[in-house]
Amino acid sequence: MSNQPNPLLPSETRLAFSEYDIVRILETALLTAPEPLALSELKKLFEGEISSKQLQAALDTLRTKWQDSGIELVQVAGGWRFRSKPEMQVFLDRLSPQKPPRYSRAVLETLAIIAYRQPVTRGDIEEIRGVAVSSNILKTLEARGWIDSVGQRNVPGRPTLYATTERFLDDLNLQSLEQLPPLDELVALTESQDQPPPSEPASEDTTEDEQT
Repeated sequence: MSNQPNPLLPSETRLAFSEYDIVRILETALLTAPEPLALSELKKLFEGEISSKQLQAALDTLRTKWQDSGIELVQVAGGWRFRSKPEMQVFLDRLSPQKPPRYSRAVLETLAIIAYRQPVTRGDIEEIRGVAVSSNILKTLEARGWIDSVGQRNVPGRPTLYATTERFLDDLNLQSLEQLPPLDELVALTESQDQPPPSEPASEDTTEDEQT
């Protein structure tokens, strides 16, 4: 017979969740969630019946439980989620051996400028790069969910300001912008993402070495 306690059903009256119940419920929610779950979302699982301290302790327990497996519990900007460990990727790639399209140099340079200088306008990006920025480049990054407009600069013409998103941090497994890696590492990380970008047709203001 199992020595594990029998968790109460949601319909049963209870005064408190046991530590085993909390960990088990969190594990189920995080393993099945398509996106990271913030602490505020995780608290909804218990209808306010556990404290933030209990929740954090249970997350620490859950992280320790999985530390010797091929997946791990990590905290990113959007909350908590399970992910495969980096050393497992070589095996997972065998399930999908086709190589995803790579981002163009122009897209990566634009993303780096936005990430490290945000918020910036299209004019700022063009001044730093020294070439015109195709609208398709910004659309590519917006479609990927990595940048978004965050307002307008209070100057004539009121140009749009761009900044990176929470999704950008989540995809790089970061909690905040302060954890951004050096520029060369950022390029390597973004090139390794497994979701191909929307097609980026060449435009008149895109030079040959900027094309994918």
